[in-house]
Amino acid sequence: MKSEVVQWRHSLDSKIQVWQKARHVTKQIYETTSNGKFAQDYGLRNQIQRASVSIMANIAEGFGRRSDKEFANFLNIAPGSVAEVQSHLYLALDLAYITRATFNELNGLLDEVSRMTLVLAQHLRKSKF
Repeated sequence: MKSEVVQWRHSLDSKIQVWQKARHVTKQIYETTSNGKFAQDYGLRNQIQRASVSIMANIAEGFGRRSDKEFANFLNIAPGSVAEVQSHLYLALDLAYITRATFNELNGLLDEVSRMTLVLAQHLRKSKF
């Protein structure tokens, strides 16, 4: 069983570039929210972390379903979580928890993840349905 999990993770990590990017963004969100005033705002910190984890979790869950149709459906859910994280970033910027440079970097990465998920979902739908 353990070898199957390792094989699945290796497959996800090496094949799904959008999951890799979502993982990177999630790590950056955790690092950003662990410092300064952001770390003290437990409600916003926890909400943005959960939403960020949800992005990569939806990609992984869809991939794990082993059906292109279901994978595409989960990929279509991920941009909603991206939008939620972006909304929280605007509030963090307004509250001076993050700099404009940090906001721009994270927001840009999130835009890229959103586009990648939608393009991959479209590709899966066109090639298999």
